[in-house]
Amino acid sequence: MSVQTLSTDDGFAYRDLNKNGRLDPYEDPRVPIEERVEDLLGQMTLEEKAGMLFQTMIAMNPDGTLNEGGGDFPTEPTTEMVSRKLMNHFNILYASAPRQIAEWYNRLQALAGEMRLGIPVTISTDPRHAFSSNPGASFLAGAFSQWPEPLGLAAINDPALVEEFGDMARQEYTAVGIRVALHPMADLATEPRWARINGTFGEDAERSGKMTAAYIRGFQGERIGPGSVSCMVKHFPGGGPQKDGEDPHFTYGREQVYPGNNFDYHLQPFEDAFAAGVSQVMPYYGMPVGLPIEEVGFGFNKDVITGLLRQKYAFDGIVCTDWGLLTDADMMGEPFPARSWGVEHLSIPEKAKKVLDAGVDQFGGEACPEVIIDLVRSGQTPESRLDISVRRLLREKFRLGLFDQPFVDPDAAERIVGNERFQAAGALAQRKAFVLLKNATGANGPTLPLSGKPKIYIENIAPDVASAYGEVVATPAEADLAILRLQAPFQPPKGGGFLANFFHSGDLDFKEEELARILNVLSQVPTIVDIYLDRPAVMPEIAEHSAALLANFGASDAALLDVVFGRVAPQGTLPFELPSSMKAVRKQKSDVPYDSEQPLFPFGHGLSY
Repeated sequence: MSVQTLSTDDGFAYRDLNKNGRLDPYEDPRVPIEERVEDLLGQMTLEEKAGMLFQTMIAMNPDGTLNEGGGDFPTEPTTEMVSRKLMNHFNILYASAPRQIAEWYNRLQALAGEMRLGIPVTISTDPRHAFSSNPGASFLAGAFSQWPEPLGLAAINDPALVEEFGDMARQEYTAVGIRVALHPMADLATEPRWARINGTFGEDAERSGKMTAAYIRGFQGERIGPGSVSCMVKHFPGGGPQKDGEDPHFTYGREQVYPGNNFDYHLQPFEDAFAAGVSQVMPYYGMPVGLPIEEVGFGFNKDVITGLLRQKYAFDGIVCTDWGLLTDADMMGEPFPARSWGVEHLSIPEKAKKVLDAGVDQFGGEACPEVIIDLVRSGQTPESRLDISVRRLLREKFRLGLFDQPFVDPDAAERIVGNERFQAAGALAQRKAFVLLKNATGANGPTLPLSGKPKIYIENIAPDVASAYGEVVATPAEADLAILRLQAPFQPPKGGGFLANFFHSGDLDFKEEELARILNVLSQVPTIVDIYLDRPAVMPEIAEHSAALLANFGASDAALLDVVFGRVAPQGTLPFELPSSMKAVRKQKSDVPYDSEQPLFPFGHGLSY
């Protein structure tokens, strides 16, 4: 039985969510939210409470219909999760066009409306506005407006622009029904080899804090309301200081270390997030080593979640674990073990209890509410403990207005997502974010900006785009100059299966064969090098022999060429330093910012025209 709109005797229209033919306090938008929460909580069964504590991945069919299983990243059937497991928080994976997303979302809300209490669904997403595609961290922009990575926003260093981005992204998200952003990352990029740096605002706590706060204001507004997207800032208490730069998605990267005794530095951007009113927090997988706290992953860590987050910072919002702390998974036919670092020996119920005891509200990437039901029925966890977290989760749904208006307009979604104004703002930000690292001066003045229509040799640039700026030739020998687009180096993963291929890790320098090939071009013709820095690159030889050197953090070919030809001046400054050698990298302390010996380019470096 689906939700009907009824009217009271005085003509007030309401959604009869529990189908009892009368207006309950939780159905009445005129009632204070705390009263609505308590009324609904009092009507919920143990099974309904347990279902609310889980948020996992959900897929949609390309035509906007509900996915009942299958696909490249198999998820449980939608109807199974909503109707039997009574779940109502989901993280959407790859999606189609805006209209189809909106239509899918409305179908999902209609299904949720058929449940006993009509509790609406909350949809979350990883970032969807940049250039990187990593199934474990972010998605390509697709139909959404395309902006530089967060590192690029940090390079521009304009909080007003970041807030504008957040507001535009908010409008695109809400148009298709996405109401929780599983971002921003307030982690600090103090370990230059870490695979997640491109999602951060760099290594400086002050700059990162300003960007994080502005980002949250853009998505949430001054306070959470029906037009907001709640932000889940991550990864508390800072995921940057990973041992050897490896990532704790994988067993070989589980240790988080503080050789510089600099733990508190990594808390600073989170303090700015709290001041901005961030609604939700995600702890990371990492297991802290060498600190006076329990050496278990942060999602299991009572010292960190209750002691630091809840007590010291008085955070009473939602805390959701990172994805997959309890159960092993299968990823493209390969085993992917639970990220339960330090407690691998515990059973799934024991892990779940430890997470709840730590002070966490929700299990990310999991769909096993039966485990919580059994913990309560066996007397190991009191139902009152569940009530604490369910209150927070219900409060968020009410604040977002989901109980009163859960549906979206597919026509509006088609009109808003990726509209011309938003795309233009993203395109301009791509151009502003370029960092001009070097601009050699010759007899005719600085190399950049270029003028006229020179003969250009290009690599990793679309010829049809380049031909609008110059005459594209086949070899360096024919060219007046060359323009090369490079990627910061990385090495094959140590293991970790399919997903590990998307996490760039390992050394940061160009190895002999590739370096020789690049230097060969640089020796033949004046060469402009542009490098995509998803991590700091070690490139002293390229810097020395290039005529001009640019860094980008997600930018189209047209954006690069507009900067090279002076249509837009680069405005970025480095959000992290660029080391001069791998020896210097290995000597750095992973928790300390800008501590590389004689860096090639320091933090904050950037030229312009």
